[in-house]
Amino acid sequence: MLDIKAVRQDPQGVAQALAKRGFVFDVAEFQALDASRRQADIDSQGLLAERKAASKQIGVLVGQGMSVDDAKAQVNETLEKIAAQLDCATDAAKAAQAALDELLLSTPNIPADEVPEGSSEEDNVEVARWGEPAAYSFAVKDHVALGEALGEMDFETAGKITGSRFNVMYGDLARLHRALIQFMLNLHTSEHGYREIYVPYIVNRDSLRGTGQLPKFEADLFKLEGEQGYYLIPTAEVPVTNVGRERIFEDSELGADGVRFACHTPCFRSEAGSYGRDTRGIIRQHQFEKVELVQLVRPSQSDAALEQLTGHAEVVLQRLELPYRKVILCGGDIGFGARKTYDLEVWLPAQDTYREISSCSNFGDYQARRMQARWRNPDTGKPELLHTLNGSGLAVGRTLVAIMENYQQADGSVAIPEVLQPYMGGLDTLAPGAG
Repeated sequence: MLDIKAVRQDPQGVAQALAKRGFVFDVAEFQALDASRRQADIDSQGLLAERKAASKQIGVLVGQGMSVDDAKAQVNETLEKIAAQLDCATDAAKAAQAALDELLLSTPNIPADEVPEGSSEEDNVEVARWGEPAAYSFAVKDHVALGEALGEMDFETAGKITGSRFNVMYGDLARLHRALIQFMLNLHTSEHGYREIYVPYIVNRDSLRGTGQLPKFEADLFKLEGEQGYYLIPTAEVPVTNVGRERIFEDSELGADGVRFACHTPCFRSEAGSYGRDTRGIIRQHQFEKVELVQLVRPSQSDAALEQLTGHAEVVLQRLELPYRKVILCGGDIGFGARKTYDLEVWLPAQDTYREISSCSNFGDYQARRMQARWRNPDTGKPELLHTLNGSGLAVGRTLVAIMENYQQADGSVAIPEVLQPYMGGLDTLAPGAG
């Protein structure tokens, strides 16, 4: 959520900054709601003062010779009128505040100055490449053809169990999927300074509101039936970032680099806005796995933290020897709550293009303000908002796709990256009929 004080100070500047996203911020609506809320507060305060003054009139009237009962009766009549007016003013203040909150909750974050102009992913700017796509002497297959030839990827059975956009994996392919998770977690915890965390896969509305999925993106979520208001998590970002909700971290708790969490979870998305996209294979599914990286840092550290976090995700691709490129997202493609985002896009030979495998974002204090996630600044002794960051380190299913396609052999087998072989009991190849 944006800082309402900053919006009040320069609403036109906020509108201009949000225009980089293609978002229209209605300045007149904001100012009208804010004025209405302020007037309701002023009216309430005035009525409270009237009530206090009226209460004192009982003693004055008695002093002028009126009986206590008559004085109370006269004053009570006035107090009842004030109470009715106060109820109306209080209701008006609540309604105005609710409308203002709804407007701000539906307003995205302001992009950083360095975020490029643009309206879609076509306008994202490449900033780096690593590795060279391999040249093949045979016709490459996509991961679906490879997985089915191995006899270890089964979409028909998944469709029977659940429906479309789910999959079943068997044998060594399922083991390779698990190996990727273990490799990523071990790398991030042993080399990059993240603390592993296990979290619920079901969250409440407050958690989703805190990280920005609600109220705007409810259609993208799987809501559970029942009165609890529970949802399946779309990503570990939601429960892990909410570890800091309604909490004040002492400076010593943040350490030198802030709080860093690495978390493996399944993720559940309805993909409401992606009908017809990536319907083949496991690129875009309703259920998938990710290893998520989350950081809670001091405001002065967040710009550098984004570079570091993105670099941690890049190391995974480098150790797996997968060619990729790094892009900075333009204003029209950046996520709702992010102020700056890098995407890592891995090379997929069967598509002859780079596809997103990790998105790493700095949210500034946008999520922290919603969650009231704070730290105590030792210089002032006062609580201040933290900055939050997260990124995929990596999306496991898409990493599996990238390995299958980049490491495929002419005979339909798939070589296993050297760094993963210890997790596979020394196995170096997935071969048809072997798993």
